[in-house]
Amino acid sequence: MEIEELKKIAKRVRYNIVKMVGLAKSGHPGGSLSSTEIIVALYFKIMKHDPKNPKMKDRDRFVLSKGHSCPALYAVLAECGYFDKEELWKLRKLDGLLQGHPSIDIPGIEMSTGSLGQGFSAAVGMALGCKLDKLNNYVYVLLGDGECQEGQVWEAAMAAAHYKLDNLIGFVDRNMLQIDGCTEDVMSLGDLKEKFKAFGWDVFEIDGHDFEQIINTVEKAKKMKNRKPKMIIAYTTKGKGVSFMEDNVGFHGKAPNEEQLEIALKELE
Repeated sequence: MEIEELKKIAKRVRYNIVKMVGLAKSGHPGGSLSSTEIIVALYFKIMKHDPKNPKMKDRDRFVLSKGHSCPALYAVLAECGYFDKEELWKLRKLDGLLQGHPSIDIPGIEMSTGSLGQGFSAAVGMALGCKLDKLNNYVYVLLGDGECQEGQVWEAAMAAAHYKLDNLIGFVDRNMLQIDGCTEDVMSLGDLKEKFKAFGWDVFEIDGHDFEQIINTVEKAKKMKNRKPKMIIAYTTKGKGVSFMEDNVGFHGKAPNEEQLEIALKELE
């Protein structure tokens, strides 16, 4: 798929993220919008998967460790055909399929996530299991930068290097904001690149909104046959695509009101 087509899909995904969160009057738009290009690139260009056969044994796996950003994943899964797009408008509703955090009961979801750090640990386990089963596939995992303040993240990072999981490729959505403010004010992460390198990972830094950089970096990571897991630190903008949400920590976990929703959807049309 060409880059221009990926951009069109990302635009539709952003529109649907804002619409579903607005209709639900609840959710996390900021980190969903910042991670849009990463998830779109994975499902429409990079990963081996089949919506008609979601449990295909040698499929690539994706784990959204920062589970609160599930509106982005839901919008992409619907775009792929894992379930009907009408389900998006029932986000967080009792009669809907889509919960406020990913549930393994939803078609296309590999792991129930939301408790930060646990999704990353589960992805490490999946990658190890795939190795033991001698599957020719990859496990991808997306973390938030605030999530990297969790001790469990670093236990998982240590385990991945110990077991030489070169079939594991991670992303950190480095938008610099978390629910309580700037990550560096809440609990400074320092040099994330050097931290992951010290834990035995190969590390790359990219613009997380640039499809070419995302795709090319994953391809480069796959070619490195040195038995190390790979981490891609993707610098992004929280709330990307909606003017009043960009770099606005207030929209980490707050839905737009009716007036804001109308403005946002017009911007994204």
